[in-house]
Amino acid sequence: MGDLKRKLSQYIDRLNEEKKPDEHSKPSRVTEYEELMDTVRMVRSLKEPIYPEDNFADKIASMLEKENRKKDTLYTRNKRIRKIASAAAILAVFLSILFMQLLNNKDIVYAMEKAYKEIGAYHGIIIIEQLNQEGDSIRQATREVWADKENRYYVKELEGINEGIITINNGEKKWQINPGEQQVNIFSAFPDTYHFAFEIGKEVEDVKNAMDIKELGEDIIAGRETDKLQVKPQGGDAYLIWIDKETNLPLQKETAMQNAIQYRIRYEEITFTDDIPEAELSYSIPEGYTAAEDGQELVVNNLEEAMNILEFETGKDMSSPEGYTLERITVNTDEQKLNFYYKHGQETVKVTQERAEDTLKSDAAAILGKVNESSAEILQSVDIREGLTGFGSLLTEKSDLNSIRWQENGIEYTVMGNVTIDRLQKVTESLFHVKVQIPEQGKEEEGTMPQIEAPVNMDIEENEQKSVDAGHSPWRLDPVYVTQVFVSLLLSPEGITGDYPISYDSIEIIQNSGAEAVAEIKDENSPASKVYLKKLIRQDATGIWTAVGYDLSANETAAHLW
Repeated sequence: MGDLKRKLSQYIDRLNEEKKPDEHSKPSRVTEYEELMDTVRMVRSLKEPIYPEDNFADKIASMLEKENRKKDTLYTRNKRIRKIASAAAILAVFLSILFMQLLNNKDIVYAMEKAYKEIGAYHGIIIIEQLNQEGDSIRQATREVWADKENRYYVKELEGINEGIITINNGEKKWQINPGEQQVNIFSAFPDTYHFAFEIGKEVEDVKNAMDIKELGEDIIAGRETDKLQVKPQGGDAYLIWIDKETNLPLQKETAMQNAIQYRIRYEEITFTDDIPEAELSYSIPEGYTAAEDGQELVVNNLEEAMNILEFETGKDMSSPEGYTLERITVNTDEQKLNFYYKHGQETVKVTQERAEDTLKSDAAAILGKVNESSAEILQSVDIREGLTGFGSLLTEKSDLNSIRWQENGIEYTVMGNVTIDRLQKVTESLFHVKVQIPEQGKEEEGTMPQIEAPVNMDIEENEQKSVDAGHSPWRLDPVYVTQVFVSLLLSPEGITGDYPISYDSIEIIQNSGAEAVAEIKDENSPASKVYLKKLIRQDATGIWTAVGYDLSANETAAHLW
């Protein structure tokens, strides 16, 4: 019986692939197999699927019994009846239901494909709503779209966080007009990974490639009669889609629930045309606008659109901090970064998610804290030129930026804003529902007392601070550089000629409260395993670091003491 089922399954697969089974050229010697193949071909040839009666399996068994009664002896006949009856009872229902489901799904997909092939372009108004787990909905955006089958499109945001922004791809050039920043950002027209939410061609293709489709009944959407389907995509969660009975094209979609959020997207209006008006696809820069081509961020409407572009799955669930509103969502297509901008009065917070390519390597000047149990880099007074990247006009050049960066479950997160570090800590905790730990300045951590103290001349240190304030010796602001010089002088107390004997890359800051730090030296030639540093003159981002002590390396002797 097991071998018979295996052979029959292979036979069905060949027919579904529109290939001629080997059995058609070389008939089987097993009579019951021949008869079951006849049954398969008969069911497959049905033009309109009809559900079998309750006694369908018994009828097949009875029919086969009569045929074999003419040919076989009484003994053989009884034996054969038992085998065929059991096989037919199991397989007949399975085959009929399987083929009817395949035929139904095939009809749905075929109708959608045929309808889409018959249109040249379409114009519509899309409503995007965000739903929570309780089913409460908020209208997130309204947009006007033009699109055709040559991947050309015109998308204008009519309402929502991106109101006024226009995104266009005319096949030769792709650009985004941002009235808020009086800027036109230019991108490569091909390849174009951007798909506006509920693009009809993409939805038809997704249904065609789905693993499973189930009909869930009928519904009225935007005044039109629709069929409601549940679609299970390849490697994803099932979602719902409503197909217009009149046009056989998608009219509404409800995404799967992810991070306690899902989207309902529908065409409030839609018409079909031969082409997109040329005026909508004509490239021009509005008067008073500037054009930018490199390193620009593409504004998207929601997380689903971002996911069509990004090559990684976003990580943590985020919710807007109290008092803040979501200003914008953007994607840096070149660097594969997802950005959220939140605004509260003059305060702006930018949250970036990207794939963690390596272990977190913190900036030498960073305070080392934790987000939950993950190590975190905490930077105060970030270089304004670097911090402004992606902020556009949301910040001024007089703004100070602070940031918190960490990695978790393969995703790297950065929260940056023109707010105090205490405020940024609370915003980060509110955004991600995490615990952010920042070391207290002036409070010595356990294990931060050196074995050997280094002599310090405070007069010299005060003069060094004044020199750095005047723009000289900026290396004194870098605890790694200060450690490199200190350890190198332990090896060469008379002075250093040429390259430092201890490399910069062999030094790692393992503790940093912003006022005190511990550096670990990973060089077997170093006389010190750790160096202890403090900001003795000024405990802020402008204060210089001073080596105040060190621990001996494992192979060091008392001869290296001061």
